[in-house]
Amino acid sequence: MKARMIRPFIALVWALTSLQAAAQDFPNRAITMMMPYAPGGPGDTITRLFAGAMQKHLGQQIVVDNTAGASGSIGTAKVARSKPDGYTLLMIHVSHATNTAMYKNLPYHPVDDFEPIGRATNGPMVIVTRNDFPAKDLNEFVSYLKANGPKISLAHAGVGSASHLCGLMMMNALNVKMNEIPYKGTGPALTDLMGGQVDVLCDQTSGTVPPVKGGKIKAYAAAGKTRLSGLPDVPAISEAGVQGFEINISFGLYAPKGTPKPVMDQLTAALQKSIADPDVRQRLDAMGISAVSPDQARPEALRAHLKYEIETLGALLTKAGVKAN
Repeated sequence: MKARMIRPFIALVWALTSLQAAAQDFPNRAITMMMPYAPGGPGDTITRLFAGAMQKHLGQQIVVDNTAGASGSIGTAKVARSKPDGYTLLMIHVSHATNTAMYKNLPYHPVDDFEPIGRATNGPMVIVTRNDFPAKDLNEFVSYLKANGPKISLAHAGVGSASHLCGLMMMNALNVKMNEIPYKGTGPALTDLMGGQVDVLCDQTSGTVPPVKGGKIKAYAAAGKTRLSGLPDVPAISEAGVQGFEINISFGLYAPKGTPKPVMDQLTAALQKSIADPDVRQRLDAMGISAVSPDQARPEALRAHLKYEIETLGALLTKAGVKAN
């Protein structure tokens, strides 16, 4: 009887000892950074930028894994099931909070199954359309949406995604209902927008500013109270008298629950060095977003931000009765 009780205890001690021993040698091989959305979207761009920056400080290659689907929950679950040794990380935005409201049987818990490393970016949103959208300015755009709502296709990166939340807020603020077209990521949605297959998209500046500046799509408004540094000629939607519509998207980095503290400390240090990197900051600025301050690139800051998003944006989806298919 005593032997049967001792064996599990010995196994647990051995497992913990093995993790601590591995932590002392971390990292000694390539690291995988999960971006649970399709390639080509803003999250993919940000993830690859930080993967490249952090690998310089960690001394090992960081490979990006795009396992998309189910509002990011498929790739996120893959990280939750990974060995907590620091070699599998998750870069994700607001969907980490909103999926708790979207899925009844989510195969992981965003708080209980992950260790927060720190926030990475904070980015505003912008409302863009296909190039031949008929409205000539913001006021005409608002009037056109109010008059033709159900006829207008609103693309987004999947239920619960940043672009979906932005679209919901826009429809609520304007009191209109558009025809929602979900995609498996912003990349495919943006491709169809540039091709004229859909009409409107509200998404992060990291993915939308380059094609706007390249003349491939049109920008009508920043989704908030102020104009964007990356698109100074584009008005804020508040300039058209639209109130109660403001959203910013923050990306954060996580590791599986139980990752040893020495490993977590190294990952947080690499993240902090990356947000201070002039090249990283310059490239983020070109996309119209910014790296967070050093005090935000810490585990406790990301933990508090996730709690806030679960309580506010998750509650917004629950109240609206929005569920994943």
